[in-house]
Amino acid sequence: MGGDGGDSGQLGATAKVERLNSAQWQRRLGVAAVLDALGAAEGLTRYVGGAVRDDLLGLPVNDIDLATKLRPHDVIQRLKNAQLKAVPTGIEHGTVTAVSAGQPFEVTSLRRDVSTDGRRAIIQYTDDWSEDAARRDFTINALMADPQSGEIFDYFGGLDDLAARRVRFIGNPLQRIAEDHLRILRFFRFHARFGQGEPDTLALQACTERANDLMTLSRERIADELLKLLAVEDPSTTVRIMVGHAILKPVLPEIRMEALQQLEQLIAAEESAEIAGNPLRRLTALLPGEPDLVERIAVRLKLSKLARKRLACAAERSLGSNSRILAYRLGTECAVDRLLLAGKSEEAATILDWPVPRLPMGGGALIERGVPKGPEVARGLREIENRWVEAGFPTGETFERLVQEVLGPR
Repeated sequence: MGGDGGDSGQLGATAKVERLNSAQWQRRLGVAAVLDALGAAEGLTRYVGGAVRDDLLGLPVNDIDLATKLRPHDVIQRLKNAQLKAVPTGIEHGTVTAVSAGQPFEVTSLRRDVSTDGRRAIIQYTDDWSEDAARRDFTINALMADPQSGEIFDYFGGLDDLAARRVRFIGNPLQRIAEDHLRILRFFRFHARFGQGEPDTLALQACTERANDLMTLSRERIADELLKLLAVEDPSTTVRIMVGHAILKPVLPEIRMEALQQLEQLIAAEESAEIAGNPLRRLTALLPGEPDLVERIAVRLKLSKLARKRLACAAERSLGSNSRILAYRLGTECAVDRLLLAGKSEEAATILDWPVPRLPMGGGALIERGVPKGPEVARGLREIENRWVEAGFPTGETFERLVQEVLGPR
């Protein structure tokens, strides 16, 4: 088992000795200082989770998470001694955020669950790496690596699952879900991002059986996880599986099977327009085209005001006669959303970077031309703006003639 003295021998398969393929991210500014402070050279701290998984898949590594035998108060003290910032972001659960060279590193002490209620866990600290790995959700997320040698520690077949592009719960899927109901949605998000082929049978059965458990979660957590899923390059196949197994029905009954074609068409339009997929736009595709209903759903999910506004605007779906007029009236963001939802990828691409013009005249200019102060100025500006928009946003002499036509002799 590659240099690990704390395996219980009953929590999973023997760890496999592998190496990180390429770890340029390990040479980032700030990494060495954190590892030195936390005793990585003495075997006290390892890379864990996403950084190891993504490195082995040849994907960019963003967040670097660390697991350590040190207790949280020792982590904080060591970081302070090294003149690094320590933020007790989740210290009740053993997590401290180290900040080095302006970069955050989530550092979590080895732990095991004593009890859970589907949302929170009571933990105890441990010195056993495999016990800590056992409390994680999926085998591909439980991989650890020694920062010095690059050796990989795999207790539950994560390397084989990674090679097969298979997302699999550690141990009994029902138990993992009982520990944290959000893992239902996380399973589908990870399958959409990393999986190939059909989902793991036992995992899918468990998620289907326990879908009603999602109702115990806060709507913020549900929305956050759902939007992360919809941000995957192409989540449509996974979402189709979810809807077919009524996974979302307890919390989003408005999503129907017939909406899946709309999502698929939207993703195709995004790809054709070379416009990045947006999770809010994709959520709109899954919901009825009724702005009032969509806004109520957004409120239920406790989305931000900006997100609610975007969803409601896109849900209207009407396009008018001209994409630039649409962008001028509604803003580029909403216009692009509506055009892509309508499958008009070329028009969406055209207006994406279009600099929305401003009316080249204000109320003061009308007053100078003899328009009396008050309501007539506002009416005059509205008429000029409407004519200007319909004429294609002219400038210079063409705009001046338009103004004269509206105002007449003064």
